[in-house]
Amino acid sequence: MTTNSKNSALRTRLGAVAALLTIGLLLAASSARAVTFDFTSDHCTGGCGTPPFGTVTLTQSGTSVDITVHLLDSNTWANTASTDNELFKFNDATISLSDILVTQTFAGETLEAQTGTFNGDGTGDFSFGIACTTCKNGATGISSDIVFTVNNTTIADLTQGNNLGIIFVADILSGTTGNTGPVDVTGGGNNAPDSGSTALLLGLGLIGLGWVRVPFRKKA
Repeated sequence: MTTNSKNSALRTRLGAVAALLTIGLLLAASSARAVTFDFTSDHCTGGCGTPPFGTVTLTQSGTSVDITVHLLDSNTWANTASTDNELFKFNDATISLSDILVTQTFAGETLEAQTGTFNGDGTGDFSFGIACTTCKNGATGISSDIVFTVNNTTIADLTQGNNLGIIFVADILSGTTGNTGPVDVTGGGNNAPDSGSTALLLGLGLIGLGWVRVPFRKKA
């Protein structure tokens, strides 16, 4: 086989690999993507201390969004009327209650997705919440994450501000002040890097370098 023939065959193989990597990159870009929001607004009676009080992480996975609500600084969940007895409240105009699948992360208790008109304590209007149906009223003593999946939606649909511009609300007992009340997320989140897309971009770059290094030879 001549040198030109070998170069041509190599370029063909590199082109095929590059095409596969490009397809993989497009698929990855449309799948796993995470955004994290901080609870920074304090509506607690007497104050809940220095924010952030917790985080909400949303990860897009196909047509579903996985949500993890995590409390910081020894804060624990509260179950009070100030948040309509919902531990966590959110909106999404595109879903129904059956689209929400809750993971049972509270030992010995039951978490449940609920829908209704939730507008307690001046934090605006919400249509969905996660409640602990077996927890006592007031301080629960529980700090475990709330974890659930919302099907048939996107991060964008779940992060539209309500009538007051508030995106999420949680009911907490402050680990620093001992006060209870709502804290909320208002404003944009932070995008987490997608390691899969990064790896594919690196692969495409290496393929490109290999393509460039294949020598061209002029015919005699």
